[in-house]
Amino acid sequence: MKRLWPVFAPLLVGVAVLFVWQFVVTRYDVPAYLVPSPALVMRTLVQDAPLLFGSLLVTLKITFLALLLALVLGIAIAFLFVQSRLIEVSLLPYAILLQVTPIVAIAPLIIIWVKDPTLALVICAAIVALFPIISNTSQGLRSVDPGLLDLFKLYGASRWRTLVRLRIPSALPYFFAGLKVSTGLALIGAVVAEFVAGTGGTSSGLAYQILLAGLQLNIPRLFAALFLITLAGVGLFALASAGARAALRGWHESELHSS
Repeated sequence: MKRLWPVFAPLLVGVAVLFVWQFVVTRYDVPAYLVPSPALVMRTLVQDAPLLFGSLLVTLKITFLALLLALVLGIAIAFLFVQSRLIEVSLLPYAILLQVTPIVAIAPLIIIWVKDPTLALVICAAIVALFPIISNTSQGLRSVDPGLLDLFKLYGASRWRTLVRLRIPSALPYFFAGLKVSTGLALIGAVVAEFVAGTGGTSSGLAYQILLAGLQLNIPRLFAALFLITLAGVGLFALASAGARAALRGWHESELHSS
């Protein structure tokens, strides 16, 4: 029964919030153009399903491609950082610079420089998701047990064997912690980039549907699109958590205590 609480407890809270929302909107006769009821949002989601779910697939495509790009670049940079402190201190400020620079400020430039709209959106979203992968993975690669490291040196283990047998397993919990953050950031970056790009047509993402619904005062559709974005974020986090459980179950204390 205890294993079901992590699933049922959030569902109960969500149902309670929706019930209160529906009651307040109905009781005080709140206009739909201000705050639609959950029932109206669900009806809109069903009625506009082809449009909204098609846009969701576009946004998810950009998100997954951006996350893949951030993973490849982030892991490669993290491996580069652990090779030398000089390399890390030389390049880390530029990684931080990318993290603290608002994506809305540089997205227009990227969209102008990169001719392919999809590639431009992927790059924007990848920039947002990159830093947690770099930071957590490099920290994990350095956070090895000194006693084990001395033992590897004592037995004459090569740098490659030390990396594969010691540093990478030690870095996995840190990596997955960064991945959980980056999944949400990749989705946020994709949505923000779509807002900045403002591209429409059949290949438009959910951000464009939100903009269009706001201009048309179609607030129920706007809420339905927001609901899909939220659902996608929860799903991405759940996938990252499932990957962490699969990789760490049976040997790391973070998953041993939660199983």
